Amino acid sequence: MDLNRKQMSIIQYKSYDRLLVAVDCIIFGFDGTELKALMIKRGFDPEMGKWSLMGGFVNQMESVDDAASRVLNQLTGLSSIYMEQLHCFGDVKRDPGGRVVSVAYFALIKIDDYNEALMQEHNAKWFPLKKIPAMVFDHKQMMRLAQERLQQKVAQHPIGFALLPDKFTLQQLQGLYEAIYERQMDKRNFTRKILAFNILNKLNEKEKESSKKGAFYYVFDKKKYERMDKEGLKFL
Repeated sequence: MDLNRKQMSIIQYKSYDRLLVAVDCIIFGFDGTELKALMIKRGFDPEMGKWSLMGGFVNQMESVDDAASRVLNQLTGLSSIYMEQLHCFGDVKRDPGGRVVSVAYFALIKIDDYNEALMQEHNAKWFPLKKIPAMVFDHKQMMRLAQERLQQKVAQHPIGFALLPDKFTLQQLQGLYEAIYERQMDKRNFTRKILAFNILNKLNEKEKESSKKGAFYYVFDKKKYERMDKEGLKFL
């Protein structure tokens, strides 16, 4: 009996190996002083009890982006998180549990928005990037690549605002960029350059915990930035 084209395609597909596809999420947060990454203690073998990124397998009826969003929501309880696909990790022996290809994502959240109950449920902990512990599989490699991508990205786009409170001081903003780039910046030059973009709106309100005089709060004007971005804005 002759086989039709669809049947031939099915036979062709079945002749190839089946692989598991996973997502792993590098979640960054900023505590006002240090840039940190959120990790969990792995609750199952292989490598049970060791530090890991939050991840999971892609379900049959979801895209990898949807899987990453689901994993992030399960860990943080948050939705509408800034998330970006980072890289595909597919070394044959990367996971001793089986043949797993992982698509890594990095995400930015406000630390204060994170649900403490979920943190305890998942045995999660924030680690400063300078004090990242040993991690399972190739997760340390994922972390390094995500940090490099973040540094590249914030030079062109103001995604760093996703790590700050809705209102912030210029000092807090500078502290964030110093944490991302791991170097000190000249205060006068930073302030002049940031304000020159005209994408911050100054509030008639001051933060007075740091000094008696206080520093004015600002908010990010996303609409104004989007108009400027079309003209090829180089942020920093």
